Amino acid sequence: MTIALRRVTADDWAVWRPVRLAALADAPGAFGSRLVDWEHASEHRWRTRLSLPGALDLLAVDTDGHPANGTTSVPGRHADPDAGSVRAVGMASGVPDADDPRRVELISMWVAPDERRRGVARALIGAVATWAAEQGARELVLAVVPDNAGARETYARTGFSVTDDVGEALPDGRHEIVMRRDLEGRP
Repeated sequence: MTIALRRVTADDWAVWRPVRLAALADAPGAFGSRLVDWEHASEHRWRTRLSLPGALDLLAVDTDGHPANGTTSVPGRHADPDAGSVRAVGMASGVPDADDPRRVELISMWVAPDERRRGVARALIGAVATWAAEQGARELVLAVVPDNAGARETYARTGFSVTDDVGEALPDGRHEIVMRRDLEGRP
């Protein structure tokens, strides 16, 4: 099986939609959005989400060894001739901070449960970090809920560290944990 990263745009909303809905269903507490808010969203709303100014939106897809144009293979994955058609197994977005061009935020990060611990998250994060550095960003930041230990470990393994910044308030009164990755000198 080969995993490739594919940049998506507003025109790819119908491909992005099922992946985002799967993420919201799988990890309802991990995102600022809720499944109920998106499951019946209009095409316009999906296109708007994929039209954030200056953003990079990526899907990780199982390509059966046949990456489409504009994709990058994940090292260490091999083609499986018995696998089915192309399917999306993860996503991530990089969004420039409107107030600080040296900062990009990693949002909408998710990998399908059956693809975790196989390098997909590392590839998505690495691609967003490389892109952000090429845009002139000096840091990549993200927010994660405190009890999402798996995500926090993944982020730590990919160069993020916890900051002293206070994240958004959660419904239970806790705050998201803000993590940062330095992009200076290495994407």
